[in-house]
Amino acid sequence: MDENQIKERMQQVLELVRQDIGTIRTGRATPSLVEDIMVDAYGGVSKLRILELASITAPDPQTLIIIPWDKQVVGEIRKGIEAANTGLSPVISGEIIRINLPPMTTEDREKYVKLLHQKLESGRVMVRQARQDANHEIKKANADKTVSEDEKIRREKQVQELTDQHIEQIEQIGKAKEQELLKI
Repeated sequence: MDENQIKERMQQVLELVRQDIGTIRTGRATPSLVEDIMVDAYGGVSKLRILELASITAPDPQTLIIIPWDKQVVGEIRKGIEAANTGLSPVISGEIIRINLPPMTTEDREKYVKLLHQKLESGRVMVRQARQDANHEIKKANADKTVSEDEKIRREKQVQELTDQHIEQIEQIGKAKEQELLKI
């Protein structure tokens, strides 16, 4: 595994963490709250994400509007949101779905901060797993005599630096999200 592969794997983890914490509600309406919810569309024939079925907008901080491209799936999207147990209450008005977000309580905010920390730790674990895999390959190459001892130490140091950089980025993402969560 070369340095670019390790960097790419860690970047994928970083993107996964960004997407994952984007689904955490912050008291503001954002399309990421519902865009990845799976919906049994067209009578259960296909399972699609809401993002693939409709446009999602947030006209104000407390409202989400979902406008399906195919008006036949309005009810199915509503059922999918309710089945996802997100705590959101979709209301159909004509051919659109409106979701009004209730204000978050301090208890809700604390619960979401705890969830955020769990997701961040999961990201850190994935980055460390990538480091462990890379170090395992470096040690294997050293044992096979394809890499010298000095080269092994140099590569392990590079991998550790990459790990530290990516964990620091995860921390920064987490701090920004936590501030957003705690802001009233």
